[in-house]
Amino acid sequence: MKTQPALSGKSPRIPRGVWSPPMLVGGAAVVLAVALVALGRLEVMEGVLIIAAMSIITTIAARSGMKSDDGTLAKDADPDLDPSVTRFADTLTEPCLVINERAVLAYCNPAAQMQFPRAREGDPLAFTLRNPELVEAIDKAFETGENQRAELHLTVPNETWYRASVVPYRPVPDAAPLFLVITLYDLTEQKRIDKMRGDFIANASHELRTPLTSLMGFIETLQGPAARDEMARARFLGIMKSQSERMSGLIDDLLSLSRIELRQHVKPTESVNLDLLVREVAESLEARASEAGVVLNLELPKQSLSAVGDRQELFEVVENLLDNAIKYGGSGKKVDIALVPDMGRSGDHLGIIVTDYGPGIAEEHVPRLTERFYRVDADSSRKKKGTGLGLAIVKHIVARHHGQMSIRSKLGEGTRVEILLPR
Repeated sequence: MKTQPALSGKSPRIPRGVWSPPMLVGGAAVVLAVALVALGRLEVMEGVLIIAAMSIITTIAARSGMKSDDGTLAKDADPDLDPSVTRFADTLTEPCLVINERAVLAYCNPAAQMQFPRAREGDPLAFTLRNPELVEAIDKAFETGENQRAELHLTVPNETWYRASVVPYRPVPDAAPLFLVITLYDLTEQKRIDKMRGDFIANASHELRTPLTSLMGFIETLQGPAARDEMARARFLGIMKSQSERMSGLIDDLLSLSRIELRQHVKPTESVNLDLLVREVAESLEARASEAGVVLNLELPKQSLSAVGDRQELFEVVENLLDNAIKYGGSGKKVDIALVPDMGRSGDHLGIIVTDYGPGIAEEHVPRLTERFYRVDADSSRKKKGTGLGLAIVKHIVARHHGQMSIRSKLGEGTRVEILLPR
């Protein structure tokens, strides 16, 4: 009976049912001692001593013969993986699992241990991953010996997606055993971005379709039944103008958001005087504030404050925050705008703080206010010509300037938005 070929220079291992030379010699000596005792050539006590001595010698010889080159006893198991394979797997940043022909985990690299803490070498792979597509890919890889791919969607403990690459591997070419190397590539971020883009397109098309449908309806009415009705024509034209302005504002915000995202990775280098900028924004919105019965209160420091940034984008930040405060917090009749020179934990940030004293926002809505098209009250927002993109634009601009944004609000207590910019 042939033994398995040695791997990595190790001594051959002795399979079960195969007698080694020391064991054969020892067995023959024991049989001979028993025969001599039976024939009366040896005393019974002498025979017992000889048999005991030969048993000890045989055991020691057999154990020494079964040791590998590193001095450890050989195990009746699958040959080990080539150390170079495990060392290479350890360098991968993606989770890498190696299984044997029984789908038992033979090795998992540190990235796999981090991603799947319960993975243990010697356990079936099903203890770690139970995805049907992965099981099918493993079966095909064992049957055909060809590389396979599968996509995994895991929901526990968190929702994640992986692309699995299943590659057959033999330590010795054209010989048993066969291993499968399973490498997992994380697709979670890509899937989330794709979903966000899909939601964005759906929301944008819906927001544009509503005013466009209204415009088409009024145009058909003016061309037909209301063609000679002067009063209806004047009323409809006013509504059409309002819908056109809403659609124009939405398109402007979409273009602005797209432009900001394209430059997200480029750090601004221009020096911006924040005092002059805040005053300019307040003056541009003074008419709108007066119309809403709101007083704009500026709290500016004596010394001039400047920050590194893009002036047009920072203007857009302050304009969006003030516009929101007037629209949704105007019932408080006052909006405060403050510039603070020393903010942040170490006091190394400049602060722009906008506070209104309106109805406030329920706490469960606050974390989602910077999402695109998110509205606490959709009908009220549309009536006030809100696009649902203002705070999303602010968040992206602040991120590009390596700043921080926080929103605090409670029902009946107004809303406070803080923007921190590095000096």
